[in-house]
Amino acid sequence: MPYEMLRYEVADSGVLRITLDRPETRNALSEALLEDLIGALEAARADDAVRCVVLASSHEKVFSSGADLSGFGADTPLVHKHLGSERFVRVFRLIGELGKPVICAASGHVLAGALGLALACDLVIAREEATFGTPEIDVGAFPFMIMALIYRNVPRKRTNEMLLLGERVSAEEAREMGIVNRVEPAERFDAVVADWATKLASRSPVVMRLGKDAMFRQMDMAFLEALDYLRAQLSLAQSTEDLREGVSAFFEKRAPEWKGR
Repeated sequence: MPYEMLRYEVADSGVLRITLDRPETRNALSEALLEDLIGALEAARADDAVRCVVLASSHEKVFSSGADLSGFGADTPLVHKHLGSERFVRVFRLIGELGKPVICAASGHVLAGALGLALACDLVIAREEATFGTPEIDVGAFPFMIMALIYRNVPRKRTNEMLLLGERVSAEEAREMGIVNRVEPAERFDAVVADWATKLASRSPVVMRLGKDAMFRQMDMAFLEALDYLRAQLSLAQSTEDLREGVSAFFEKRAPEWKGR
């Protein structure tokens, strides 16, 4: 289906590239863009041809500048603003429950609400020039919607520093803090993103779904509860044809042929 705010492109490899495509606003996460993103993620979840998602940007220097600030000062009833912010919750949850791995291709600056979008993804690959930050405090706001994601990825004192001072960190600093998996120079960035995406898309789709669901659900469980849940997921995975096929292929020294069941 057509989208006004983004591009939706599925390759033969099973890699879906969702490109935020409002460069004139630095891909500000407006209600319209978030609605398109929700629609794209829901389509990806339902499409068996999609095996991996790459979230990218068409802007030369900015992945996304975060929430659309014009909405904060708009003369709109507070209840409408409150209901509108629920779109962020839907996006973060959709990524977590997608059943397919999601890579954030941070080719430019990742700011404010966009940092939450990046952290909701399973993997983040950043170009060297990218920076990451929560500058909301500079305009009299606070990064409420993404706070839970930052604290689940970054040590508490470093998170406090980001939230309270609003200063940006470099891509390499973001890697050291746990925000980013890899930092690559511009000439290697696209190739590394494509390599990881292709590898992820080549895995068993049914086992990937079970694994990703488990990653998301166990995150906030108590330790013993998590162990019981994960043990049940292991048993479920052992019932799949793909796991048996993968083990057989390993011992027979051949490439597995996934059935997705």
